[in-house]
Amino acid sequence: MADKDETGEPTIAQDLVVTKYKMAAEMVNRVLNLLIEKCHPGASVISICEAGDQLLIEETGKVFKKEKEMKKGIAFPTCVSVNNCICHFSPLKSEPDYILADGDMVKLDLGAHIDGFIAVVAHTIVVGASKDNKVTGRKADVLHAAYYAAEAALRLVKPGGDNNSVTDTIQKVAESYKCKPVEGMLSHQLKQFRIDGEKSIIQNPTEAQRKEHEKCEFELHEVYAVDVLVSTGEGKGREMDTRTTVFKKTDEVYQLKMKASRAFFSEVEKKFGNMPFTVRSFEDEKKARMGVVECVNHKLVEPFTVLYEKDAEYVAQFKFTVLLMPSGSHKITSGPIDLDIYETTHEVEDDSLKMLLNRSVAPKSQKKKKKKAEKAVANSVEKDGKVNDVKPAAVDTVKVQE
Repeated sequence: MADKDETGEPTIAQDLVVTKYKMAAEMVNRVLNLLIEKCHPGASVISICEAGDQLLIEETGKVFKKEKEMKKGIAFPTCVSVNNCICHFSPLKSEPDYILADGDMVKLDLGAHIDGFIAVVAHTIVVGASKDNKVTGRKADVLHAAYYAAEAALRLVKPGGDNNSVTDTIQKVAESYKCKPVEGMLSHQLKQFRIDGEKSIIQNPTEAQRKEHEKCEFELHEVYAVDVLVSTGEGKGREMDTRTTVFKKTDEVYQLKMKASRAFFSEVEKKFGNMPFTVRSFEDEKKARMGVVECVNHKLVEPFTVLYEKDAEYVAQFKFTVLLMPSGSHKITSGPIDLDIYETTHEVEDDSLKMLLNRSVAPKSQKKKKKKAEKAVANSVEKDGKVNDVKPAAVDTVKVQE
């Protein structure tokens, strides 16, 4: 494939594009690690969300300072969804906070972009879990299910693979742990300035969704955000009375009537473009809350609804960004995990799944000189914001219990 796709957009066939993705990934991984440290009993979810967004802005602000026109920043605002909350919980200061307690299952979800090249990650931890305080029961089951489903997906998202086989494999892995993937959740292809490219992977589709969802094949030089969410319950998300705070501009056109709506939408266009944003990032939260209503009603912005599983159930999530390179699939975002802390009585027993999971996905080593692109980038970074190793995180075999 050429440096640009059929629509003329730059692809990861260009060294500089790869480097921008990896820079964004390094930042996202760093912020994720800092947020994990903040997840302790008594911690406020609002403060974790605010800290995540602030760190993403600071990190992306350190690079390409001379390129005044280059856009960079948050690609997905920090969300902290706990226990049976499936996704997109990122409360406002004016909303009820959630205070973390020992044993809470916490899903951290965030993303950054450099010049529109997006790196996203989601990671699950249990507050207070350690070698001396292991997690057992359904929390451990669902964490293993989501982790191994994501690892299986990583091995299938490669040139020549197809989305339906990923859908089916996620289902099978989850069932090994007596869990269910959350119905209708989508993983998307990433494009420059687009978090929801044309190609997508659906998990646990209804019959109607399966018919509507187009089969597609993964191709060389594509980038995907693979998002796996698994539940101990039925896997059906529902809205409660939690306010939606994360939105994204659409391509719809409408002449807004209210002054507050026009001011809000103008700020969205200027500050965020097509990237998801949170109402929390507006200086006047009250005006933003007023303005967003008319914009949603006329589909100028779309909501990332806060969804819940039934009470007393748990949902685990792992999301990573993967570059489909000639040398293999480069997983560039992930968080730290020690599966020994999570003790499950279930395991993957299907031989074909075991073989898949034990397959190495470490990219083939490329003995090349330092790329000019990486040097160019290195020169643009401040000393205190240096790129700490822009090589991809090498992913090796995942040993499944025999």
